[in-house]
Amino acid sequence: MDRLGQQIRFIVEIDKLKQVFRQSALIGDRRKENDAEHSWHLAAMAMLLTEYVKEEGVNLLRVIKMLLIHDLVEIDAGDTFAYDEKGNEDKEEREMQAAERIFSLLPSDQADEVWRLWREFEEKETPEARYAASIDRLQPLLLNYHTEGYTWKMPGVNREKVYERMAVIKESMPRVWEAVEEIIEDSVKKGYLKG
Repeated sequence: MDRLGQQIRFIVEIDKLKQVFRQSALIGDRRKENDAEHSWHLAAMAMLLTEYVKEEGVNLLRVIKMLLIHDLVEIDAGDTFAYDEKGNEDKEEREMQAAERIFSLLPSDQADEVWRLWREFEEKETPEARYAASIDRLQPLLLNYHTEGYTWKMPGVNREKVYERMAVIKESMPRVWEAVEEIIEDSVKKGYLKG
């Protein structure tokens, strides 16, 4: 298959991301958000909130690329709820297998780039990856707050676990962390989140 054919095959394959539903609910009608909506929302947030990143010179294009591809593996692996301890046990293995299949649809140079970006996001060792991860954590927090704790009402979710999940924001975006703390504490006060 020629290069364009491989790219088109990949583009058609990733359309399936629109059929992968997350636990988070949309603010307006509380329908479950799909992964494509999530990725778009993250990319827009990254563009808007760059001024709050602690590290100077973050490559915004690299961050947006990470945010657009980070959940592609969920086409095969499915969405694993962040607070599902059992589901997270084999998440890494499922996602690696998915990455191998999905990314290999691309021409090798693009497949290598997507692999590198995906791994970088997962490892959170660069300023770009920490910023991308912060945005990925912030978005569901905002959705939960504005849906009266929709997914926070599931078993096993409490203030401590939400703080733990949000910790990367404190490191990458200290000013935003202040807002995160306010949201979490107000959510507990309003009964959206268990204390």
